[in-house]
Amino acid sequence: MRTPSFPHARRNASLAAGVITLVATAVLVAGCSTAPVYQRPAMTLPAAYRDSYAGARGDYQAAGATPANPGGPANIAPEWWRAYGDRDLDALESRVDVSSQTVIKAVALLQDARTQVSAARSQFYPTIAGGASVTSNHLSANVRGHSLAGHTVPDHALGITASWEPDLFGRIRNEVDAAQARVDASADDVAAVRLGVQADIAIDYLAIRSLDREAGLLTRTIDTYQAVLDLVTNRYRNGIAIEGDVAQSRAQLASTRAQLADVQLSRTQIEHALATLLGLSASTFSLPARPDAKISGDMPTFASTLAFTGKNCKGDDLYADVAHMPAAPRAVPSQLLERRPDIAAAERRVAAANADIGVARAAFFPDLMLNLGLGFESSGLAGWLSAPSRFWAVGPALAGTLFDGGRRQAGEDSARARFDASAADYRQTVLRAMQEVEDGYASVQALRDATENDRIAAEASAVALQAGLDRYKQGAVSYLDVSVLQANALADARALEGVRRRAWTANVLLMKSLGGGWQASDASSSAMAHAQ
Repeated sequence: MRTPSFPHARRNASLAAGVITLVATAVLVAGCSTAPVYQRPAMTLPAAYRDSYAGARGDYQAAGATPANPGGPANIAPEWWRAYGDRDLDALESRVDVSSQTVIKAVALLQDARTQVSAARSQFYPTIAGGASVTSNHLSANVRGHSLAGHTVPDHALGITASWEPDLFGRIRNEVDAAQARVDASADDVAAVRLGVQADIAIDYLAIRSLDREAGLLTRTIDTYQAVLDLVTNRYRNGIAIEGDVAQSRAQLASTRAQLADVQLSRTQIEHALATLLGLSASTFSLPARPDAKISGDMPTFASTLAFTGKNCKGDDLYADVAHMPAAPRAVPSQLLERRPDIAAAERRVAAANADIGVARAAFFPDLMLNLGLGFESSGLAGWLSAPSRFWAVGPALAGTLFDGGRRQAGEDSARARFDASAADYRQTVLRAMQEVEDGYASVQALRDATENDRIAAEASAVALQAGLDRYKQGAVSYLDVSVLQANALADARALEGVRRRAWTANVLLMKSLGGGWQASDASSSAMAHAQ
């Protein structure tokens, strides 16, 4: 009896062994990264903020605040705006994530970045496709030398194909790393946008409350000037005052009413801007006025403006406490790298650019593709899915570019240039952040000094006006002298409110420049939660 030979089986076994060996080799070398080892761009930062030492002169203590301590932490709570102690502000800030279109857009961009990671990671897996077809081919009878000339050939096919490219030189891994770094940057962008909107809302809200107080001051002054006009008119009718005094008093009253209209317009415009920040229609949003609102008891005593109204009260009694200005936060420059979301986003983009270099360098190496196809094919339905109708094909393909005229080198050079640009953006972001913090500390201190000096000026003007009014009633001075004193007192009171408004803005901007309540450790998870 003759022993059968199996040449087809031996060839198949040899082919399978070769494929297995090639796959094993691919698995062993897969994931080798061609990207440079990443290091965050170096920055030389000072040990402390220069202008944070301004409190060493004692002005912070005089203003009831705490001097910045360069050796301490940046003590800013996550919901940093609550330090201002205003319930209306708290309610507005709570709507940022829900209705602010700016934040919603940033979250949508974060979601898009996350899908790019999924798309890049899908390249780790094989691509499998399937298909079925039923066709009939009729060959021309006039084709010479063809065995099927003049015949119709039906073809029924059912099969699947699979292909897989092992990540031999880290191209896919670097694409995934780059996409993930951009996700992190987008998450930090969400935090930066949210912080910016929160700061703008706080600035606009506090400006509205300041304008409310200024409008209240002007309204009371108008009432006082009306009483003065009535008094001067009566004195003119009795021959005690001259007609020019009446005209001057009437002009001063009209001028003050014009100032009130201008303040009300400014308030309306800021209210519209606040509505837009909140993602609301300016036509439907309204913030009730609080003209008697006081912050930290810092409004000047202006009781002298009520001299002719018959009222006897202290200026501070006209206001209700609603908020206070928090102390300047403590921080050191190195904390900016952990507390500024825009810095974190810039650093993540540098990491993404570094991974892009690896993607570009992987193009210099050949690509290995493993292909598989199998299925059934028959000219008729009978026996279509039987063993004799099966077909299959399997084998690797290795391809590489031998010459491209420098295109791959240009791609790597371009990736390195983008890395250098990203690193420069990162350093510039850090420098700009340093400038903003220094400006913030300097502004807070300077405006505290200005507020104190304007307070002294306003109180002195109020005393001078009271004395002038008393002398006018006694006939010792003309109304022109009183008019000048009234104008000075009102101007000084408005200047005090104006500088205090600037001080509030500076305080909020300092909070923002220090990163608000953002922390590098929890920003990404928070942004991801909002994106889901």
